[in-house]
Amino acid sequence: MNKATETTLEHVRQHLDRADEAPTLDALARAARLSPSHLQRVFRRRYGVSPAEYHRARRFGQLKAALQGGAAVADAVYEAGFGSGSRVYEHSDRLLGMTPASYRAGGAGASIRYTTTATPLGRLLVAATTRGICSVTLGADDAELEARLAAEFPRATRERVDAGREEWLDAVIARIASELGWSDAAAPALPPLDVAATAFQWRVWNALTRIPAGATRSYGEVAAELGQPKAARAVGNACGNNRLALIVPCHRVVREDGTPGGWRWGVARKRELLAHEQGMAAR
Repeated sequence: MNKATETTLEHVRQHLDRADEAPTLDALARAARLSPSHLQRVFRRRYGVSPAEYHRARRFGQLKAALQGGAAVADAVYEAGFGSGSRVYEHSDRLLGMTPASYRAGGAGASIRYTTTATPLGRLLVAATTRGICSVTLGADDAELEARLAAEFPRATRERVDAGREEWLDAVIARIASELGWSDAAAPALPPLDVAATAFQWRVWNALTRIPAGATRSYGEVAAELGQPKAARAVGNACGNNRLALIVPCHRVVREDGTPGGWRWGVARKRELLAHEQGMAAR
């Protein structure tokens, strides 16, 4: 993608950030002097979502923040710029994993299945709703991991299942083990994901998946890749909000001086994981 196209796409993205109502693809294409089909294709390649999906995710990010802050559902819907509640509920299952009222109530009504397993980095917990994987975390023991899951979804129904009884959970464990060389088996396809996030967080996480194993990027380098070189701190916040350990490889993002920096699941684990990946890449 050439520099001129990247500049055009950044202008489109900024316009979507400012727009109260989602512009039509035709209107965006006319302003960008591109065909609608070409704009749709290059925008998705650059940001991982279509223009409409980007605008919708940005709105839901605002909605999520308002709900977490304790706002009433009706007020949060209005503050996020939605014209009606029906538009929110039409997409809330996919972007929040549950209705706004359920999300505000700590996952009330959601059903979460989870399992744990041993890894060279400690215990690993993988959890899923009926729509996809909602959490992948590392910890010292099962009690720590289960407490963390309960804190995030305090009013959801949580059920532990044994390995071999849940296809999605087993697939995530097998994929991680294969990609990190803990297993010789082929990596299965990644199941659907069910993680609520802002549009910017999805952009960061998508960029992280393009960092090869054994390589690292600084927060500033990731921000520059996204076309926002001054957003290094925001990139760090997005990494800190990642709930998909090892699936979204935020451990490959380091400080500007090359030191590891923090990691949600412990700096010691981050150093060990980076050393392991660098060793694999050198073979």
